[in-house]
Amino acid sequence: MRKILLATAASMGTLLAAAGNANAQPVKPVAPGTILVHLNGYFQAGMNEFGSTFNNYGGSKLNPVTGNGEFRLYPGFDAMTVNGIAYGVQVETRTAFTPANKGVNNNVGSLYVRRAYGYIGMPDYGYVRIGQTDGAFTLSQVGVIEQFGDGNQFAGPDTVPYYVIPTRAQVGEFAYADQGALYGTNKVVLISPAFDEPYLGGKFSMMASYEPNSNGLKQGYGSYCGGGTAGYATCAGLTSYSGTFAGTNLAVERRNTFDVSASYAVSLDGFANKISVSYLQGAPVNYTGGAYTSSTAGYFLNELQVMQVGVQTTYKGLFLDSDAVTLGANVKWGQTLDGYAAKPIGARNALTYIVGGNYVVGPYVLGASFFDAQTAGNYNPTMAGKEARTLSEYGLAVGGNYVIGRDLSLYLQYMYAHSHQPGNTNLLNGNTQLHMVSAGGTFKW
Repeated sequence: MRKILLATAASMGTLLAAAGNANAQPVKPVAPGTILVHLNGYFQAGMNEFGSTFNNYGGSKLNPVTGNGEFRLYPGFDAMTVNGIAYGVQVETRTAFTPANKGVNNNVGSLYVRRAYGYIGMPDYGYVRIGQTDGAFTLSQVGVIEQFGDGNQFAGPDTVPYYVIPTRAQVGEFAYADQGALYGTNKVVLISPAFDEPYLGGKFSMMASYEPNSNGLKQGYGSYCGGGTAGYATCAGLTSYSGTFAGTNLAVERRNTFDVSASYAVSLDGFANKISVSYLQGAPVNYTGGAYTSSTAGYFLNELQVMQVGVQTTYKGLFLDSDAVTLGANVKWGQTLDGYAAKPIGARNALTYIVGGNYVVGPYVLGASFFDAQTAGNYNPTMAGKEARTLSEYGLAVGGNYVIGRDLSLYLQYMYAHSHQPGNTNLLNGNTQLHMVSAGGTFKW
């Protein structure tokens, strides 16, 4: 019985960590001289009861009960030469957002590429990844406990139920590094081998990545800035711009972004401990189009600079031989807005922390997390006296799971969040609130 419970508990982490998501493990090991082709998948579906400040607003009223779902495919291969060089390709595709309809909308593309990268390397020398993938800042994130409930909570693009909340009621994503604003771009990632630490028997590892611009595969190369054609620069490689930003995302694009991280893992007295420190820096597109005014203040930006420190520990056998408890904390701070966009010059720096944990016993999982964040929000210096300089956001998530097997988990989850910034016209009287109860199932193969 103990072996069965341990196996079930171990499968929980595998099930909730959807294949293709942020994962610092460089490769899936295969035998020398072989190639393994795979087509993994992920399907999550459920029902939600939710309320928010904007459920009844602007002449529209939302049904508080709705369904949600997400389908992903993970094609790829892993191979190894006879002399031990590992290489392969990993791809993640997801269902796209489409207009409201009575059913399937066959006039709109239904799948898109979220991640796609190739890798090569050896355990003793490290690995190189290249493509649209997670960088060092994301891969080294520890202390953000998401392995309960739907497996994502407030993590923006990766959360399925959270999408039913009106956009203006949603809280920011600064506390979570596993978001598309960071991993949905082309980059080169270097992953070091693990180095032995002789005193406590732990392992050191390092990572570094470089991103020329904040575009994914083929993104931006088919559009020309300035409204022209081939005579104009493509938006993908833009470093400066003098035209209008209206209708574009140039004000939040990055260039020459790099991130580095150092991690340490050690087991002491039954505790499996991890600590990681990482740094992210990138330059915004330089605006050269005119004087600093209330209409252009949002285009004069500081460089993106963010620090991250996370700690996490897991202890098995706390009350029973088959149980395990994991606790974690993570702090991020620096020159950024939500979504890792550069902040306006003269606006405040950002700070966020998140704490959480989960408890696994047999097929059952209980977990909770809480984050609190302060950013500049909608503020820039021309709004002084009209709008508060700080957007305060916090969120609580509590959830549980019943693991039926390695490929199926049932979940129940509650989330509550609040945003506050007096004078922010994107909020309602400077405030928004949301709550959601979700129940459903996660399938993974």
